[in-house]
Amino acid sequence: MRPLVATVDLTALRHNYLLARQCAPQRKAFAVVKANAYGHGAHEVVTALRDVADGFAVACLEEAEVVRASAPDARILLLEGCFEPCEYRRAAELSLDVAVQDLRQTDWLLDAELERPLNVWMKLDSGMHRLGFTVDGLRDCHARLKGAAQVGELNLISHFACADERGHSLNESQLEFYGQLLELAFDNCSLANSAAVLTLPQAHMAWIRPGIMLYGATPFATLSAQELGLKPVMTLTGALIAIRDVPVGDSVGYGASWVAQRPSRIGTVSCGYADGYPRSAPSGTSVVIRGQRVPLAGRVSMDMLAVDLTDLPQAQLGDAVELWGAQVPIDELATACGTIGYELLTKVTGRVPRRYLGG
Repeated sequence: MRPLVATVDLTALRHNYLLARQCAPQRKAFAVVKANAYGHGAHEVVTALRDVADGFAVACLEEAEVVRASAPDARILLLEGCFEPCEYRRAAELSLDVAVQDLRQTDWLLDAELERPLNVWMKLDSGMHRLGFTVDGLRDCHARLKGAAQVGELNLISHFACADERGHSLNESQLEFYGQLLELAFDNCSLANSAAVLTLPQAHMAWIRPGIMLYGATPFATLSAQELGLKPVMTLTGALIAIRDVPVGDSVGYGASWVAQRPSRIGTVSCGYADGYPRSAPSGTSVVIRGQRVPLAGRVSMDMLAVDLTDLPQAQLGDAVELWGAQVPIDELATACGTIGYELLTKVTGRVPRRYLGG
């Protein structure tokens, strides 16, 4: 078997969920498990959390099906709502909570013949300008949905654009938009994503929605996961599958972009961009072997990458290589690649086996 594995620590996952709850006492928390639980495996993550989580949130009906199979009694929120009229019937069969974000979805819902009412979350565009009603549009549709046979709870939801930038003026502006709707009767409200859970207590409404923090990565550029008390959940580990000596002046990898400045010992690692390791990782990016950091040498290939072992003479064939995890925080790697931890985690591909600990 190819020596590459993504090890998922379910005990750390539970710690991070409970930390989110501690940040917002007396509130309930939807664990966001969209995109296959950010690449960690939706079934396993939901199974690990179902006895502590108040509910789960997903992007689409297909993801909700997976969660419902794993947690028969859980509350499940469909964050983007239904994409065609026939999906409302299935949402009712699955007992989902459903977001409604425009007039079209409102009409579909009110035209649907359902076996049971749906808990509806009206989406307010408070400044993100991605999905949702204007304040006036939401007021109009609230009047149509309130008391409708298809509607159980009538709730309000919105999403912050800049909660990861503490002190950004848009955060207060978005809260003010929410404040314009306080005269309407809602059963529940939810505003806080991970960044707002951690640093915007004024946004902690009845429900919070921790996402990236569940998986041990930070939503902030200036606060590390460790500083926030989060534990890394996924460790991506390959192995040294070849070692060779490279003389001064010889290059390594595609494009000959890395050239040996000294007699060098180069290791080949069983991981590449087809596994989800970013091709954009520059030479010098750290991995850890035998507890010591060593740098990438040259471009990441589809199935392999090269590292400079010259300062780690004890490295041997078969040694484990941590690409990210407790010793190489995923946010550090993301910063080196000009991206965010969210992207790296969700891009770990299906050919990388997941191993679960603490379930």
